[in-house]
Amino acid sequence: MEKTIQVEGMTCEHCKSAVEGALNKLNGVNQATVDLEQGNVTVTFDENNIEIEQMNEAIEDQGYDVINK
Repeated sequence: MEKTIQVEGMTCEHCKSAVEGALNKLNGVNQATVDLEQGNVTVTFDENNIEIEQMNEAIEDQGYDVINK
């Protein structure tokens, strides 16, 4: 499954690396790709192994705000 999550506060390559790294570490996430211009991250994941709320928490743990929960 694929989901695009709007994230507020990402402005640079460090932000991109932090969010992608946090999501890609999660069991069930296949790939996370940040688009800084759009202010979002597209996540491909196995919906049987992870919930969207877990992904939102991983983003927020990095200091960013999830807009479309």
